[in-house]
Amino acid sequence: MHHQLSKWRRTVAAVLLASGAAVAAPAVATAHPSRGEFVYVNDNTAGANTVAAFVRHPDGGLTPVPGSPFNAGGAGSGTGLASQGAIQVSSDDRYVLAVDAGSDQISVLRIGRDGALELVPGGVVPSGGAEPVSVAEHDGLVYVANAGAAGSNYTGFTLTDGGHLHPLAGSTVPLPASAQPGDVLFNPTGTSLVGTRVGTSQVDSFRVSSDGRLIAAPGSPFAAQGAGPFGSEFRPTNASQLFVSNAHNAAGDGTVSAFRVARDGTLSSIGSSPFADQQTAPCWVEISHDGEFLFTVNTGSGDISRYWIAPDGALTLLGSTPVSAQAGVGAVDARLSTNGQTLYVDESRVDAVGVFAVDGGHLTEQSTVTLPAGATPAGVAVS
Repeated sequence: MHHQLSKWRRTVAAVLLASGAAVAAPAVATAHPSRGEFVYVNDNTAGANTVAAFVRHPDGGLTPVPGSPFNAGGAGSGTGLASQGAIQVSSDDRYVLAVDAGSDQISVLRIGRDGALELVPGGVVPSGGAEPVSVAEHDGLVYVANAGAAGSNYTGFTLTDGGHLHPLAGSTVPLPASAQPGDVLFNPTGTSLVGTRVGTSQVDSFRVSSDGRLIAAPGSPFAAQGAGPFGSEFRPTNASQLFVSNAHNAAGDGTVSAFRVARDGTLSSIGSSPFADQQTAPCWVEISHDGEFLFTVNTGSGDISRYWIAPDGALTLLGSTPVSAQAGVGAVDARLSTNGQTLYVDESRVDAVGVFAVDGGHLTEQSTVTLPAGATPAGVAVS
């Protein structure tokens, strides 16, 4: 993998030199100097978009970072985004990448030692399409899912060590206007990339070439195993296992699919997939860092389903935990703390972040923290 990434960096540099662009090395996964842990939410505010920032305390509780929320530089949509991954922290832990769905842009903000964010000069760039809703990054390679009917696609960028995004020539993969992509993400090794098409109930799968461009898997896009494939996550401990929530089945009939991903990106079903969720609208997916448990947020029923993941990727439903502040509906994206002991959930109905203690496959809601006025939260990320 290190050889592949080095080759990719040399290829990108050659392309930029040939085009006359300034060359700066893509960001590398160098650890940031020791600091606290922070949680970030894309507020997706109408007009001037902002990112809310919180300090994580040892017990998992949150308090706002002084100066929060921070200007993202672009515009939010002011309405909920039907997507996972609207905000990400770069793999070197130095930058926040956020979609600006209202202005068709992507923002890059530098993370300070105290968790404060500063917009990188020139850090707001066109997304390469219309209505960006999801962003993925791996070792300086970035892909964005654009969901707007007038410009739906996946588009690639390089992220330099200075936090600047450059479009990757020849990387755009056009999508049908009806596709409505909901998530784009890399596997843990950066060798595969997948995207969900919520509108047409399909899953795109690609092999990532050494130059960062995408090679569609034979047979891609693949038919989903339920209506409205939405959130997705690779197993952290097994890059060949992919899990996708199916959000648009009938009430009470939500499911989560488990796929095996071949080296060329081909998807095949694991066991008796899809696995029953017994709730409504499972949308957002998060997997414990040890790869043992999967959590999916059920927006329609206002709870979080919990599964045990067998070594072969088969799922066993353990139960569901209510999101108490939701009065039944409304929770959206979720992300685990770096130590895996806390799950942070966007509670969009009450414009707050819910704090859940994690004990293996069990969750207990402990507290909530209010988001800034005007927030229509889309995505949560942890640094």
